Parts: sequence; structure tokens; C-alpha cells
Amino acid sequence: MKAPNSAMILAAGFGTRMGALTQDTPKPMLPMGGRPLIEHGLDIVAAAGATRVVLNLHYLGDQVRTYLADRTSPRVLFSEEQPEILDTGGGLKHALPLLGYDPVYSLNSDAVFRGPNPLVQLSEAWDPTAMDVLLHMVPVKQAHAYTRAGDFFLNAEGGAPQRRGPDDSAPLVYTGAQIIAPHVFAGTPDGPFSMNLIWDRLLAEGRLAAVTYPGQWVDVGTPEGLETAERVLADCADHLDRGG
Repeated sequence: MKAPNSAMILAAGFGTRMGALTQDTPKPMLPMGGRPLIEHGLDIVAAAGATRVVLNLHYLGDQVRTYLADRTSPRVLFSEEQPEILDTGGGLKHALPLLGYDPVYSLNSDAVFRGPNPLVQLSEAWDPTAMDVLLHMVPVKQAHAYTRAGDFFLNAEGGAPQRRGPDDSAPLVYTGAQIIAPHVFAGTPDGPFSMNLIWDRLLAEGRLAAVTYPGQWVDVGTPEGLETAERVLADCADHLDRGG
């Protein structure tokens, strides 16, 4: 299947778990490995072959816009979310005129991967005849700086996810990367809403799928996660190329 040419990096959040680090600096601009965190997400997109990336902006967004003003590879466009932040689903829907209406990558700005490029892995598994959204997951044992209870199970065949539900834990964590067929936003509300609204509908329809990451993933949501990501980068400078 043809790989997506466009990607969305979700970069509008307040970064509240970072505490004082994000008082005057948006989380995508926090330094990691000698560069702002957003650069690592852009590297993932570029290495996957996408030539256009949209960043949503809200909290201290002018800092991100100014820093990336001259970036040309990939081409960066900005989706402003004002006066309110639109959450994951609302933000993606708002950006569709910039993203286009073919399948797109979506990637959180606060994740670090050590192993194959996660977007390449998604594109290799993408099958629009069988799915409308493809989620990227990692086993909890390979998730660093992650302190919650897991998100999903996969069925015996390995492709259809199931939510943790009432269970105390689940073996897989959503990494923040996915491929989305934009038609799934038809009929969704205007304004803020979570991608969970769409995922739950697709789960019921059998149109939500998932792949499991063979590498390591760092949840860069806290100062501790940022320190962990620094160690991962120091341990493996070519973290995106290993195995991919």
C-alpha cells in the first residue's frame, strides 16, 4: 500500500506534567539530546518519507512557529487552535484542510523510539480495505518512564485491539503514533474531542487495528521521562535506524 505523504504532530498541549520546565517553554521546545524535542518527531516523519507535516499549536505556540519558520524538509505547516485547545480528535479534524484527505500519519511530539521507525512500521501494515485507523503499540515491558497500567490487549490473531476495560492492567501501551483515514471524522463534533470517540466506534465496527513495536519507547511526559530519553539517545545515537 502507498505510504502516507502527510503527517500530523500533536504539539499543542500544556505539558503540565513537566512542572516548572514548561512554565515559559512549550514542551515541544524542551531540549533533549542537544535539540528541541520537536526535532526528533520531525526526524521520524522525514525518515518515513512524508514531505508535509502539520503541527497544531496552542500553548506558547509562537515559540514553535518561530523556531521552525525556515524548515523545508519536511515542509512544516501550522494549525492554530484558538481560543481553546481542541484535544486529539478535534485537533486532527481542524487540521484536515492542511493535511489533505488521503490517509495520514499522526504522532505525539513527546515520544522517543529506539528501534525501527514507527511510521514505516505502520505504513508496512496499513491496509485500507481492512482498517480505518491503525494504532502503534509497545509492550509495557519495553515502555520506559511509563507508570500507568497499559491500554490494550490484542486478540489471538494479533491485529484487533481490545481495551483494558475492568482489568487491572493490559500488556500494551499506545505510543502516540497511528495512521488515520480522514473519512473517520465525518459526523464528529466541532470543537474539542478525543480520538477515543473514533476509536471506540471503529472497535465496534471491526475497523480498528494495531501493530506491536519490537523496540523500546520512552514516554517523555515528565522530567523523569525527559532524563530517560536522554539516556536512550546517549546509548544509541542511531536509535531510529536500528532494525529498520
